[in-house]
Amino acid sequence: MIERQAARAILLTPECEVLLLRIAPPDGSAKFWITPGGGLESGETSRAGLRRELGEELGLAQFTIGPLVWRRQHTFDWAGRRILQREEYYVVRLPRFEPCFSDQQEMQAIDCLRWWPVSELVTAPERLTPLSLAAIVERFLAHGPPAELPEVEVLVD
Repeated sequence: MIERQAARAILLTPECEVLLLRIAPPDGSAKFWITPGGGLESGETSRAGLRRELGEELGLAQFTIGPLVWRRQHTFDWAGRRILQREEYYVVRLPRFEPCFSDQQEMQAIDCLRWWPVSELVTAPERLTPLSLAAIVERFLAHGPPAELPEVEVLVD
């Protein structure tokens, strides 16, 4: 099993929209939506890795990483490998922008990008990752960052 750390961003606009990327798994299984971000490099902090990932995935250079709002441990199969990924989710508030991909490898798995109104997250026809994304965002908008982080969400596929 491959173990890795990851950092992800919940990109949130003033109009209460969240940017999600739709993933097409290499095995042809059902597509699903994720927040931008990815695996950390050796010795990289979550915030540094998130800054790098958002630059690579979306062309973002100027932004402030906000509070940590969620943690998740996800075990899954990808391209013939079993992966255990520990993820941290940070809110990044920014105006809506047009993403500009620069990482060709990432583009192979990403089917499309979409700005989702927060109100539509709960009724998404395809799976969202994390599964509780709608509740995480709604809670943040209503109450701000959590005083204490909830227990780590554990998901095994």
